[in-house]
Amino acid sequence: MRAQFVLSEIGVGLRRNLTMTFAVVVSVALSLALFGGSLLMSDQVNTMKGYWYDKVNVSIFLCNKSDAESDPNCAKGAVTDDQKKQIQADLGKMSVVEKVTYESQDEAYKHYKQQFGDSPLADSLTPDQMQESYRIKLKDPEKYQVVATAFDGRDGVQSVQDQKGILDNLFGLLNGMNWAARMVMALMLVVALMLIVNTVRVSAFSRRRETGIMRLVGASGFYIQAPFIAEAAVAGLIGGTVACGFLVIARYFIIDHGLDLSHKLNLINFIGWDAVLTKLPLILATSLLMPALAAFFALRKYLKV
Repeated sequence: MRAQFVLSEIGVGLRRNLTMTFAVVVSVALSLALFGGSLLMSDQVNTMKGYWYDKVNVSIFLCNKSDAESDPNCAKGAVTDDQKKQIQADLGKMSVVEKVTYESQDEAYKHYKQQFGDSPLADSLTPDQMQESYRIKLKDPEKYQVVATAFDGRDGVQSVQDQKGILDNLFGLLNGMNWAARMVMALMLVVALMLIVNTVRVSAFSRRRETGIMRLVGASGFYIQAPFIAEAAVAGLIGGTVACGFLVIARYFIIDHGLDLSHKLNLINFIGWDAVLTKLPLILATSLLMPALAAFFALRKYLKV
């Protein structure tokens, strides 16, 4: 009987404040969709970091005859065979190095022609103008500085370059966008909480006579509060369900179908469905608990029960 009363009161409350209930559902849906989106963005950035950092190489470019005439780092002349042997031997002794690949001037010229054959400079370059280099695969991409410290400025070395620096700029931009989404999400959550509190107070005010009678006949505080808390929880749960729908639809149409980014941008390792599905229970739990707690604390002060 009590459960039936509570359920009937939930229906009455939602119908009486239909406009505000709709506003609560929309604000909760948008804020939790942004919440889930920011979590998925973090997963995507971490996945991309793991994928691309694993492919990062450190390159040690060696001096050639042209560099000896124009580059201060090569003032002592082009790299010698002894210097190359010493560099390779030192690389072999380093525990952070996983693999070393040597690229000759002819190989560098061939790769340049393949990548930039349409460039006006391509016809004017010759193999002897290209730089020999060592391409180093590190066990831990974060250990780049170990290689840079050991070889930067050494005789025969023109420069030491780390591809990770380029990726860091990209991931910095993605992280910045993610934090911006979180700020908007936080603002939307505040708006949603304010709407929930106001909706609950309006509902309680419209039924102040009933609650007064319930207090007089000895109803417990929780029994009086339960319909209002349940109303907020139901509205929040509807919003959370809509937010989950947004995330699933976005994943389906943006990555798998529609825009089909998984095939158009095959260089990006997109997160899978497992990452999306694991976020849905968290969103639903938040959509249920957040409005219920907001209503509980609002009612404690308003009803004074």
